Amino acid sequence: MADGVTAANANSALTTWTGSAAYVQLHTGAPGAAGTSNVSSVTTRPSVTWNSASAGSITASNQPAWTNWAGTSPETDTDLSFWSASTSGTFEFSMQLSSSVTMNTGDSLTLTSVTLSIPVAS
Repeated sequence: MADGVTAANANSALTTWTGSAAYVQLHTGAPGAAGTSNVSSVTTRPSVTWNSASAGSITASNQPAWTNWAGTSPETDTDLSFWSASTSGTFEFSMQLSSSVTMNTGDSLTLTSVTLSIPVAS
């Protein structure tokens, strides 16, 4: 048996964590404990919606995007933070991108997959 929590507990925690995480922001490094470190030069927070949690994972049900980049060029973004509001709001959690992305003037970035997981016992 692999270590971890029950799938039901993992799903409940993920649903709680993402319940008010309705917006996503880019960062050029780790967002820190308050989510306010290394904020991208483009501060727009697109909306993110979530599927139902299953088997210890939850995925975004939409594809948040930043279009027509008008921030620092070039800028390398490495992390995401998730918030309760499009401005200000409550910081919910953060994660690293699977690979960094360098943005230049006019570029667009679409998050085609966002997944948050908790190891479950099997």
